[in-house]
Amino acid sequence: MAKTTVVYGIPNCDTVKKARVWLEEHDVPFEFHDFKKAGVNEQLVRDWLKDVSTDQLINKRGTTWRGLSDVHKAEADTTNGAIALMIHKPSIIKRPVVVVNGRVKTLGFSAEQYETLFA
Repeated sequence: MAKTTVVYGIPNCDTVKKARVWLEEHDVPFEFHDFKKAGVNEQLVRDWLKDVSTDQLINKRGTTWRGLSDVHKAEADTTNGAIALMIHKPSIIKRPVVVVNGRVKTLGFSAEQYETLFA
């Protein structure tokens, strides 16, 4: 049975670009979900949180996080608050989120990790 791979991210993100190029160069079929255009919903984020923590999923090094008020940052301290924040500001999500057969397999991009995952 073929793997179903979905790459979640935004097209102009350098890390997402690297991941997509790597997958294309290695003939790994995937679907791309632009969460700036298509968004993310509560069920999707909850599904991701079965495999990774909110601390892993929220990119606290990015400009979106740094631009948040302390009140909004504090929302991320609870699961429900973090989910609401990711839905409202999907740019805060670490990119790309790579989902294989419905499970988060990796966040971000590492050629070594992709070689292991897609060998």
